[in-house]
Amino acid sequence: MKFSYNLSSLPEYPFARMEEIIRKRRSLGQKILAFNIGDPDLPTPDFITDALIYAVKRNDYAGYSSADGEPWFREAVAEWYRRRFGVEIDPESEVCALIGSKEGLANIARAFVDKDDAVLYPDPGYPVYANGAARLSGGKAVRYVLKNDSFLPDLSDASPLHAKLLYLNYPHNPTGAVIDREELAGIVEEFASSDTILCYDNAYSEITFSGYSAPSVLQCRKDHTGLVEFHSCSKTFCMTGYRIGFAVGDKRAIDALKKVKSQIDSGPPKFIQYAASVALQSYTGSSKPNSVQEVADVYYKRMSELCKGLEELGYKAKMPRATFYLWQKTDDASYAEKLLERGILVTPGNAFGDAGKNYVRWSLTQPMEVIYEALELMKRL
Repeated sequence: MKFSYNLSSLPEYPFARMEEIIRKRRSLGQKILAFNIGDPDLPTPDFITDALIYAVKRNDYAGYSSADGEPWFREAVAEWYRRRFGVEIDPESEVCALIGSKEGLANIARAFVDKDDAVLYPDPGYPVYANGAARLSGGKAVRYVLKNDSFLPDLSDASPLHAKLLYLNYPHNPTGAVIDREELAGIVEEFASSDTILCYDNAYSEITFSGYSAPSVLQCRKDHTGLVEFHSCSKTFCMTGYRIGFAVGDKRAIDALKKVKSQIDSGPPKFIQYAASVALQSYTGSSKPNSVQEVADVYYKRMSELCKGLEELGYKAKMPRATFYLWQKTDDASYAEKLLERGILVTPGNAFGDAGKNYVRWSLTQPMEVIYEALELMKRL
């Protein structure tokens, strides 16, 4: 059996390998503290699960959804953008429902990328940009580096005039770095005269700390030309398993994404769209509702305790202003392996690109007692 060239060009997906490590160790009766996957352990708020139960019992929510999502879901997305970011969006032409934002980030490339077309992606960055999007579509994945001090993009060597897509992600996975609206607007302006589509991954906009409020890229250009933003209910509302997200922005790009999706899938189940619409409607303004703020507060406390514990052990740990990821620098190339020997699984930084080779990523989707247990085990290193 011969795989396609595009598939054969892909490296192994790092998180699939880690899931196998967890399964193998647990099958042998070995305990492992898993800080590798960004899958929230906090429960979905009751008002969302109640909405799901209500909808799943109704026959009118049981059939196929259209590939771009139900009209009332797209209207809920548009209203959320108006309340949260002060951005006006046409729910008919500028919104597309997604089966999680990950599939949208990959499928947008299928709409625009031809063989050897350049796709700009951050290093370090979420592997889907380079692999699931660029390489799997036959494109050429071209990295741009992030500045060492701030992890903001350094596009000085990038060529926007020759790139089909530019992936940008803030708050940033894996570093937890943030960007302000002015800096983001500067990047949008830099690419204003090019045909490059800026794909902005904003999945962590609501997991923020210390008074920071994440912007939307759509705030930077009123007509949204050349801009597509991807969002998800996964992190904001602890709904990873629901697989529900959305893309918003440039009408032409959204229409192209809809055409791709119409050929390969239907929209997310209607009952899940209903639960997600109820979740989005919990926002009454730009501030987080209590259910979202409480989640962010839990991650902040966990992050604070881990950083404090690591520093007491002699490690450097810089508290981020967003996400539930700690990007820890280490000069020990075998640091992740040594942690694994103690039963602690973190993600080696090179899983996110060559620029991450001197780092590891902690995902704080474990309760406080597990964090304390990991710190206790690390005292033996």
